[in-house]
Amino acid sequence: MQNQPYLLEVKILWEKVADDTRYPFCIPAISNIERILFDTPVTYIIGENGSGKSTLIEAIAVALGLNAEGGNKNTNFSTSNHQSDLHDYLGTAKSAIIPRDWYFLRAESFYNMASYMDEIGYLEGYGGKSLHQLSHGESFMSVLSNKLKGRGFYLFDEPEAALSPTRQLQALAEFHRLVQSGSQLIITTHSPILMAYPGATIYQLSESGIEEIEYTDTEHYCITKNFLNRPDMMLKTLLAD
Repeated sequence: MQNQPYLLEVKILWEKVADDTRYPFCIPAISNIERILFDTPVTYIIGENGSGKSTLIEAIAVALGLNAEGGNKNTNFSTSNHQSDLHDYLGTAKSAIIPRDWYFLRAESFYNMASYMDEIGYLEGYGGKSLHQLSHGESFMSVLSNKLKGRGFYLFDEPEAALSPTRQLQALAEFHRLVQSGSQLIITTHSPILMAYPGATIYQLSESGIEEIEYTDTEHYCITKNFLNRPDMMLKTLLAD
């Protein structure tokens, strides 16, 4: 994919939304989004629990032809009908570069995706072993290291849910391998380790919409740094009667 990202822009087509008081348009952050630009190989979408990160990345995935519960464009299963219809109201701008590989890795429904791979008997792309025979973290890393070949468009929804700090560092190295091969990555995360990738764009969802933020200005970085620098003081404050 060279240096230009495949997905250049996403915007919400508000003129098509008949009722902006219903879910997911009533989520404060989403209600204030006009458009999101993707002009770097790696983009992070961060925010508090309930801010709409997973809803947004799910909508982007579905709008681009990926399964809402994860997998690639050939993955066809559904264990839930609870996804939002935000994808029906997204407009996308794309470059002329077509990804060779696609994947949506979603922590919330990864178990269901692994079961689907067992059911259809497709394990070759996952190291030849059922993902259920691995720990949660090992199965995530198997996808990153075995399934994702590069020159791809990859979406990751809170991958740190399965990963120890050491595994998160390994995941960063895998992200770099994918970027070096010309891939585009969009990642939702709470992890200050994962969002440290150099040169990445970080967007923060809040009640005022979406805004770009520097890594060292994120709450995730500041709180983690303050805690590790003075855990005694932080704990004294937190655990005070």
